[in-house]
Amino acid sequence: MSAGARRSVVTGGAGFIGSHLTEYLLDRGDHVVVVDDFSTGRRENLAALAEHPRLTVVEGSILDRDLLRGAMTGADRVFHLAAAVGVHLIIDEPLRSLRTNIHGTENVVDLAHELGLTMLLASTSEVYGKNTADRLDEGADRILGSPLLSRWTYAAAKGIDEAYAHAYWSSLGLPVTIVRLFNTVGPRQTGRYGMVLPRLVGQALRGEPMTVYGDGRQTRCFSFVGDIVPALVALVENPATHGLAVNLGGAEEVSILELAERIKHVTASESPIRLVPYADAYAPGYEDMRRRVPDNSLAGSLIGFVPRTRVDEIIRRVAGQPSRSATTMASR
Repeated sequence: MSAGARRSVVTGGAGFIGSHLTEYLLDRGDHVVVVDDFSTGRRENLAALAEHPRLTVVEGSILDRDLLRGAMTGADRVFHLAAAVGVHLIIDEPLRSLRTNIHGTENVVDLAHELGLTMLLASTSEVYGKNTADRLDEGADRILGSPLLSRWTYAAAKGIDEAYAHAYWSSLGLPVTIVRLFNTVGPRQTGRYGMVLPRLVGQALRGEPMTVYGDGRQTRCFSFVGDIVPALVALVENPATHGLAVNLGGAEEVSILELAERIKHVTASESPIRLVPYADAYAPGYEDMRRRVPDNSLAGSLIGFVPRTRVDEIIRRVAGQPSRSATTMASR
């Protein structure tokens, strides 16, 4: 079957990354079925594709096995992105988040095996927890906080998801690729659920105080969705990735305080930067990690992945400013 004739299912396809992936797959010629309950995904993310003849949108939860079966039957592959995400949601609704992230993934994995689909499981750098090692590779230890702190329930659930998917590969031969995403950002992302870069950009554009939590010295690497989406497809199409977990992240380490300063500069904002204690920003049960930097060498060796879009360009894209980069969603 040619690449253009594939039928792809994207769970969470109305979300930030999912909608970009859906658009990319349609541009490549796929028939795409989006499954989304629109709890965090947004209909407007798919508005430009609403009349596309090769797009089907199924509204419903990944907890609904019968609905999932109908959406996945006849497909060639499934990109499983649906999850309860965002620090605020995880802390405020830990039980709902655990059910979605564990039982929902169980449904997708089991049906992918039953129906003979290739699968990509979107996981997260959160699985590394508080490990601050330089350049976290895929074999790095997980260092999580107390299971009684709701902050770590997402990391714990995604770790279970990975183990479950890997067991289906090792025991039953499911062709599944696990991808650990590090702070993917870009247009359509909202700061509503605690995503720091779009939240700070929004504050800067509105002239509001830019709130940086803690001392602002915690560091992250931000990756652009336009670099990540083609890599997701390239990975799932490479049989050498089956059974592996692969990091995908940015290459530019930046503190959150520096990020705020750069956002001010790029947007020409006069917003003050305000440090806010964690206790004032989150409900009880929150812990932060001081550093998280990916080692992308495995993705580089497998598919030639290189994170090309730098932080200032990402800020411009999120702020809706004209691009100064040639970075596109083109296939690698």
